[in-house]
Amino acid sequence: APEQAARMKKLQEQEKRQKVEFRKRMEQEVSQFIQATGEPRRRFQPMNKIERSILHDVAEVAGLTSFSFGDDEDSRYVMVFKKEFAPSDEELDAYRRGEEWDPARAEERRRLRELAAQQEEAELERGPTPPGPPNDYKDKYRHLIGSDAAKAAARTMEANKAYGCVPVANKRDTRSIEEAMNEIR
Repeated sequence: APEQAARMKKLQEQEKRQKVEFRKRMEQEVSQFIQATGEPRRRFQPMNKIERSILHDVAEVAGLTSFSFGDDEDSRYVMVFKKEFAPSDEELDAYRRGEEWDPARAEERRRLRELAAQQEEAELERGPTPPGPPNDYKDKYRHLIGSDAAKAAARTMEANKAYGCVPVANKRDTRSIEEAMNEIR
């Protein structure tokens, strides 16, 4: 047990040193990024959750904006942006989808959204469409029954005049309701 505790303590100290070294390395990379004038953003290699949190902390201390992108834990990476080149919502959405940011494509999407909004406004100005089915049900079945067959069938049908009336001869029980109730009592 004491041997195992010593081993655990040694591993914890080693992890702590690795985190400190990683933080120093990230601080150096972020300072190089800040000094690079032509670079508005920098993408870092995929890293684990703890390393990403350290990098986000370093970026925040340096006054930068940082975001994590990627689906799997193994493929998540951090992008750091300078404040003057902060990303737009469309740019962030593109990175979240795993696409490369293209300003021309974003402008085209924006134009398409505006066009769709204008068309929707035009629809609203025209007013509501009258309620009802878009077509007549008879047209749907015309190929099956024809146009005159249904009319001819409707003319030949006759209503059953004795509907609901059962002749006494067809009844099984000839007792009246009162007789049946007396027997039950």
